Amino acid sequence: MLSWLWSFVKPYRTRLVIAAIALLATTALTLSLGQGVRLMLDQGFAAQSLDGLADALLMFGVIVVALSIGAYFRFYMVSWLGERVVADIRKRLYQHLLKLSPSFFEDNLSGEIQSRITTDTTLLQTVIGSSFSFALRNSLTFIGGLGLMFYSNVKLSLIVLLVVPFIVFPLIFFGRKVKKLSRESQDKVASVGAWAGESLQNIKVVQAFTREDLVSQQFSVAAEGAFSVALKRIRQRALLIALVMVLVMGSIAGMLYVGGSDVLSGQLSAGELGAFVFYAIMVAASLAAVTEVYGEVQRAAGAAERIRELLDTEPEIVSRADEPTASQSSKSESSDNLAGEVVFDQVSFSYPSRPAQNAIDQLSLSVKSGERIALVGPSGAGKSTLFDLLLRFRDPKFGQISIDGRAIDRLDPKELRSYFALVPQQPVLFSTSVWENLRYGRPDATEAEVIEAAKAAHAHEFIMQLPDGYQSFLGEQGVKLSGGQKQRLAIARAILRDPKILLLDEATSALDAQSEYLVQQALDELMKNRTTFIIAHRLATVAHVDRIAVFDHGKLVDIGTHQQLLSSSPLYARLAELQFNQSVPSVDSDQVLSESLQDEVIEASR
Repeated sequence: MLSWLWSFVKPYRTRLVIAAIALLATTALTLSLGQGVRLMLDQGFAAQSLDGLADALLMFGVIVVALSIGAYFRFYMVSWLGERVVADIRKRLYQHLLKLSPSFFEDNLSGEIQSRITTDTTLLQTVIGSSFSFALRNSLTFIGGLGLMFYSNVKLSLIVLLVVPFIVFPLIFFGRKVKKLSRESQDKVASVGAWAGESLQNIKVVQAFTREDLVSQQFSVAAEGAFSVALKRIRQRALLIALVMVLVMGSIAGMLYVGGSDVLSGQLSAGELGAFVFYAIMVAASLAAVTEVYGEVQRAAGAAERIRELLDTEPEIVSRADEPTASQSSKSESSDNLAGEVVFDQVSFSYPSRPAQNAIDQLSLSVKSGERIALVGPSGAGKSTLFDLLLRFRDPKFGQISIDGRAIDRLDPKELRSYFALVPQQPVLFSTSVWENLRYGRPDATEAEVIEAAKAAHAHEFIMQLPDGYQSFLGEQGVKLSGGQKQRLAIARAILRDPKILLLDEATSALDAQSEYLVQQALDELMKNRTTFIIAHRLATVAHVDRIAVFDHGKLVDIGTHQQLLSSSPLYARLAELQFNQSVPSVDSDQVLSESLQDEVIEASR
């Protein structure tokens, strides 16, 4: 753990040196207090001298003042290092997590990951900024005190030193157990946090199904499991501390008996014995402190392992190393002059959980620049997977996808994704204001551009009705808005991004008929001169596009216009018959939308 942490501490070596100097100085000053005790006893009390007592106390006071100044610098520098290093670890960890593919987060609980970013790093901060300094100071005190003990009296020092092996070996033995239990305890605590976050995030479902008692019981079981593991760890640490105290205090008692006998026989002065006892107590206290802190260090080691596991996770999606990336090549096209022609060449993909079943099966499809193409088919046909492949959230097992003749696996993922704007079926909003959510599409957008995009998505009116307009806080995942309002904000964000390629995943699914009709007009305007992929289950919303691709079980079974597919594709014709309740060979999309709007108006008037 220390070698790993050094890479984060290394940039702040100057502050570390200052902290080390302060640490050495305070340790030396602490140990020098023993000489003040010796002078007080020998030159003050034993000599019956008031001047000697005053001189000893004056020296004692000077040492205390110097010790206080050194303690200030030591505490400040070490605490600064702890906070700074943990902040760097958190930033490095979060930046690394942002590079991992979405599949990683599908296999790992978000609450578990958050626990590593917050709880585990906080534990590291405690160790770096406090416990480690405390342990190092006490270790130096132990070594320095032991040296002064031998300098003062070898015989008494050997008596105290006899118990050291009986402390070191249990320290190592119990320390390993504590480290293992600490790692297990951290995992349990993270699991509890993940479970609590998930149930509270979906509190409406929990309460709607009246499952409060069930989730409370499940949380209790998880919490008790974390408590039982923590109890085992605490028991090991308590046993170690008790053992150390018995051995250390026992050796001091033996030393006092022998030393007291020497004082009574005149072989040792009271001051020398007092100084030796002071050193012995310092050594014993420092050893006990190190023993206690050792448990904290072991906990931190377990936390460091969990953090390093995340940092060592390699991103699945990277640029091809054998080719220059788009950002490296001087001939690379910027998003401004991107045409937007997309070609799928014999693309196949299967999920790791279902390797024998292709979600996309030998897809060959060429989409011209500016073409609007709809993807339709039953649920599980591979439509959403196609979007994941385009955005390189996943890479195909076989085949190649290219944009303007360039394979996307040779493009930097960040630059590739800058070509797209995605409007997902479930709109995603962040716990911030309307303004910040819209500017997520383009952070440098002006106020006028943001408002214009909101108006184009027919969101401006309801935004102005919010308490603080564009500055209104939306709550977690936009909980303060309706589904249709959230969808319109997502569309406005895509409009503001002004992409070359649009990905619309049921972009109007959450809208009422009136809003759908209005937003559809905005999307029609937005789709002009842009390559657009539209996932749709309602055929009326895509009947007017250039081509419709029909998918079934990961295969492209047919492609053509709406009218062509009604006669050439049995699957499409069946879907059209079910949705339009008629088997006529053509459907006018605007007419269907108008009829839908009329039906809603009639229903509302009733």
